[in-house]
Amino acid sequence: MNTLFDKIWDEHVVQVVEDGPTQLYIDRLYCHEVTSPQAFNGLRERNLLVFRPNQVFCMPDHNIPTHDQDKPIEDSVGRKQVETLSANCRQFGLTEFKMNSKDNGIIHVVGPEKGLSLPGMTIVCGDSHTSTHGAVGAIAFGIGTSEVEMVLASQCILQSKPKSMRINIDGELAAGVTAKDVALYLMSQLTTSGATGYFIEYAGEVVRHLSMEGRLTLCNLSIEMGARGGFVAPDETTFEYLKGREYAPVGEAWDKAMAYWKTLRSDDDAVFDKELHFKSEDIEPRITYGTNPGMGIGITESIPAVDEVAETGRDSFLKSLQYMGFEPGQCLLGHPVDYVFLGACTNGRIEDFRAFASVVRGKRKAAGVTAWLVPGSWKVQEQIHEEGLDKVLADAGFEIRQPGCSACLAMNDDKIPAGKYAVSTSNRNFEGRQGPGARTILASPLVAAACALTGRITDPRTL
Repeated sequence: MNTLFDKIWDEHVVQVVEDGPTQLYIDRLYCHEVTSPQAFNGLRERNLLVFRPNQVFCMPDHNIPTHDQDKPIEDSVGRKQVETLSANCRQFGLTEFKMNSKDNGIIHVVGPEKGLSLPGMTIVCGDSHTSTHGAVGAIAFGIGTSEVEMVLASQCILQSKPKSMRINIDGELAAGVTAKDVALYLMSQLTTSGATGYFIEYAGEVVRHLSMEGRLTLCNLSIEMGARGGFVAPDETTFEYLKGREYAPVGEAWDKAMAYWKTLRSDDDAVFDKELHFKSEDIEPRITYGTNPGMGIGITESIPAVDEVAETGRDSFLKSLQYMGFEPGQCLLGHPVDYVFLGACTNGRIEDFRAFASVVRGKRKAAGVTAWLVPGSWKVQEQIHEEGLDKVLADAGFEIRQPGCSACLAMNDDKIPAGKYAVSTSNRNFEGRQGPGARTILASPLVAAACALTGRITDPRTL
C-alpha cells in the first residue's frame, strides 16, 4: 500500500529524529554559482572536506552572459560568483562544468541530459526548480544555502516528510496544447499555494504520453503550486531517454538498474493524502495575465471580472493588473508584445526549439519584437545545428544566443526593460522577475513563436 514517494523516501532514511525531521541520504547534489559560496565558506570555517565529492556536480548558469562567453564577464558581481565557484571546485575536488564548455548549461537541463539524474534517486540543489529532475522518477527538491553546506559535509539532509498528492490528467491533449499549458492550467486550478506541504506524483493518460522533455517541463513547475516537488513514475519513455547517456549505467550495471527501476511505481492500492483528477479537454493553449504563475487563462478566455475573484484576493488581483497594465474582463488576444523569450530550465530543451521552429518555418519575425532564443545547454545548441533548426530560425529572422538562464531572471545582461511586455517560456512572472518594471506573460514555445511572428498575443492554432 505504498506510494512511489514512500518507497524512494524510505530507502534513503538514515534515521528519524523523534518529534523532529528525518535524516535523509542524498544521492546527487548540484551546485551553481549563486547559492553555493556561503556553503563552501562554512566548510572552510569548520575545517571540513566535502564528504562524497563524486556525488556533487557544479556549473555556473544564473549569472553567465548569453553572448561572448569566451570573454570576461562584464558584470563584476556575476564574474566574482562564477570565479568563486571554480575556485571552490578546485579546492574541494569537485566536478565543474565550466562556462563556455561543451558540458555547461542550465543545471536542470544538463543533469537529466547527461544521465546524472536517475530513477529512484534523491536529488537536491540550492535552487527551487530542482523539482525538474523528478521527471526521471526521482525525489528532487530545492534547498537553502545552509542545507547545501549540510549535504556537502555529510551527504545527508534533515527534512520533514511531505504529504503525498497524486494528480491524474486523463484523455488526450488537443493539437497546440503542450506540457507547459498543462502546468499553467494546474496552477490556475490549484493556485500557487494549493499544493503546499505536498509532493506530487503526476499520473494519467496525458502524463504517460508526454515525452521526457514534456515531463521535465511539468515537474519543473510543481514548485509554482507550492509543492515541495513533483515527479513521474519511470517507464519505457524514461528508460529510452536515459539509455546511452554519458553518466547512465552501462552493460550489467544497466541491466541491474533496469531491474530496480521497473519496481518504481505506486502500489495499486496505495493511498495518497490527496488525489485530484483533471480532463485534457479542459486545457487549451494558455497565458498568464498577472504577477504569479497561477494567474492564468486559456488564450481565448478573458481576464476574470472583479466579482469572479474571491473577496479576500481582490486587492492583490487589482494590484497585479495595475502592474501589468491590464483590466478586469479584458481579452488579451491581439495585445502588443515587445519581447519573446524561448529558454530557461522550463522550456530550453531541443523539443522546445523544434516546436518554436515548426511555427515560424517559412515566415518572418515581426519587426517590432526583440526575440531571445537561448538553448538550455551546449548539447541543445549542438542538436539545433545538427537538425538544421538554426537555418530555419535564421531564415525567419531569429538569432540563437549562447546557453544560460538568460531572461528567466534579472541576474545577467538579458533584462526586459521597464514597462515592456515579454511573452516568456520561463517559470515565473513576479514583479521585476525579468527586470525592474518588466511585464511577463508566461506561455508555451508554440504561443511564444506565434507572438514573435505577429507582434501580438496570438493563438498558435490560428497560424
